[in-house]
Amino acid sequence: MEYLFDAPPEFGETMEVAPGVHWLRMPLPMALDHINLWLIEDGPGWTLIDTGISSGLSKKMWSQVIEEHLGGRPINRIIVTHFHPDHVGMAGWLVAKTGAEFCMPRTEWLYARVLTIDTSEKFTDGMVEYYRRAGGSAEYLARLKERGPFFPGIVSDVPRGIQRIVDGESLDIGGQSWKIVVGNGHSPEHACLLCDALDLFISGDLILPKISPHIGVYADEPEANPLKDYLNTLAKFETLPGNVTVLPSHNEPFRGLHERREWLIQHHLDRLEDFVTACASPTNAIDIARQVFKRKLDSSQLGFAAAETVAHLNYLITEERIVRHADEDGVNLYQAC
Repeated sequence: MEYLFDAPPEFGETMEVAPGVHWLRMPLPMALDHINLWLIEDGPGWTLIDTGISSGLSKKMWSQVIEEHLGGRPINRIIVTHFHPDHVGMAGWLVAKTGAEFCMPRTEWLYARVLTIDTSEKFTDGMVEYYRRAGGSAEYLARLKERGPFFPGIVSDVPRGIQRIVDGESLDIGGQSWKIVVGNGHSPEHACLLCDALDLFISGDLILPKISPHIGVYADEPEANPLKDYLNTLAKFETLPGNVTVLPSHNEPFRGLHERREWLIQHHLDRLEDFVTACASPTNAIDIARQVFKRKLDSSQLGFAAAETVAHLNYLITEERIVRHADEDGVNLYQAC
């Protein structure tokens, strides 16, 4: 793998990474403290890929970007790769401010709409029950219930309509053809963008150079098998050109798509063996997560780790390498066959 730039742009600043394609980095209030957004010169205006998390700081920085870094040209189109808050969070605010056309895969848009609208007690109860079945302590579950739904607090009002984008279609952006390449596992209909003329691949969260994308199972679909979906996506990406510059949502642009793709496949195959080992005796998902991740997990990290653990366990169940049963309290226990 080859990294192409000595340093990323400062938060709220831009850097040209290819003719007409600019890298904009915005802050995130978490351990992964940034997201990469992409501005593409598009005729008299700009097309923006992803938007950042919704916050007072993001609004201030976006206002500054619009005033100082776009050369007086409007954002005419916004493309959001998937429904996660750091990608869709500012979309509603930006669409209202700019009047831009809003493009997104339909399933991703529907997820974002539901999660901003459903703030009911039943939503919270379902989330708490999911983590109870995963082995969450009474203290942890109480914190989850007190917090409630977090999505609406970091996502501005999701636009009520979209221009749907689908796998295989091509968009004209700045006189170049950009092909939509959809994968899943990290999310249900994640859009990437490939420009053969510029040798660029905007990979979103599906291919990251330094970290493994989060693959998790949550309360809305507890029997899902997103790891299988993700491994299928990585196999599908084998047909992509190997010489592209990958523009990821986190870390830095790089070359070496297939080297990274193969590493990610092997990483998950190795991790699956770790999970089988952790299931030597009947154990709940949260205790398995603590064994496999081998580091202290705060309450936020524990939720992600448990979701990722269940994703791997569900995969192993379908492969008939482990079995699951519920104890007398309804907590799921997993054991190697």
